[in-house]
Amino acid sequence: MSTTSLDKSKIKFLLLEGVHPKAIATLENAGYTNIELLKGSLDEDSLVEKLKGVHFLGIRSRTQLTERVFAAADKLIAVGCFCIGTNQVDLASARRHGVAVFNAPYSNTRSVAELVLAEAIMLARGVPEKSMKAHRGVWQKTAQNSFEVRGKTLGIVGYGSIGSQLSVLAESLGMKVMFHDVITKLPLGNAIQADSLDHLLSEADVVTLHVPETAATQNMFAAPQFAAMKPGSIFINAARGTVVEIDDLVTALKSGHLGGAAIDVFPIEPRSNDDEFVSPLRGIDNVILTPHVGGSTQEAQENIGIEVASKFVKYSDNGTTTSAVNFPEVALPEHEGCHRILHIHQNVPGVIAAINECLSDSGANIVGQYLQTFDDIGYVVVDIDKSNSELAVDKISSIDHTVRCRVLF
Repeated sequence: MSTTSLDKSKIKFLLLEGVHPKAIATLENAGYTNIELLKGSLDEDSLVEKLKGVHFLGIRSRTQLTERVFAAADKLIAVGCFCIGTNQVDLASARRHGVAVFNAPYSNTRSVAELVLAEAIMLARGVPEKSMKAHRGVWQKTAQNSFEVRGKTLGIVGYGSIGSQLSVLAESLGMKVMFHDVITKLPLGNAIQADSLDHLLSEADVVTLHVPETAATQNMFAAPQFAAMKPGSIFINAARGTVVEIDDLVTALKSGHLGGAAIDVFPIEPRSNDDEFVSPLRGIDNVILTPHVGGSTQEAQENIGIEVASKFVKYSDNGTTTSAVNFPEVALPEHEGCHRILHIHQNVPGVIAAINECLSDSGANIVGQYLQTFDDIGYVVVDIDKSNSELAVDKISSIDHTVRCRVLF
């Protein structure tokens, strides 16, 4: 374990999957220059090799971080998911290895909401099917099965940051909004929380999903849910690919029970733009298929780059872990003339007592101490005066159940 502060030029950042240049600019403006940027993702074997000596890793949705990856990452202290989701990361494994994981849960909410609303309008007008037929030389000029969204009911499943913003935008177009969530939420505008999912499905003209990927949401939309939707209604999924049973959706579309669908996320997605996209939804005219681009606007990617890189800077500069998804959250002030010790340990009784005993035995004066725990990990930050600090760190590093210990400054 390192017991001395690293010069910023020696702190190594690896950014994968074409992270926005604003992320690099944010890091460089904070004094970090040892940055490597790769356009694509890496498989597990390549990651194990590439992460040697890397302190901060930035990824998007394609890179999978497993126990093996974390076990091999000798210097890694933080991962940044430059996206909303973190399901591509083994969060428990990261925590056990003392690696904090950050993401950008709000930076692309507007982008997703706008796409969903645009798709609802296009599908209500039958535009995808008419467009496909026009490409094949068929002129289908008709108002049959073509509707305005004004006055129609939008059913939002999952009323979080995206669902609630979509709610406001939809109401501005004159739509009625009904939502379903596993907890009671304060409605925005005139939105109404449905008594149950079945209640929402029976009322909504358009159903859109905005739920996380969990065991409870696995295949939450299958044949029974599609059957419960109104005949001719529209289905949109810009949440997670695993929440929909695709074969059942295909059946509901081909039978004519659903009037159309827009799908942006899939159970299995290509690892790169060079790989073929395979799905039973291909070739169905009244379906909009997009390659997981709900949050892929220049504005969203720029905001995400700044947000996650800024969290890297705060953690590296002063140890702040606020908004980490798998780690104790500690917001820290700065103390002049002090050394700051970051100690990550297994959350078992006696560790804090041992740390304080080491400090006392070393004659170190404690200026500030901050502790938070999370499941099996504890995170304590101690500010001490500079006298005897090196001796104190040597002793603290050798305490039983220590995962990581370092002097920040």
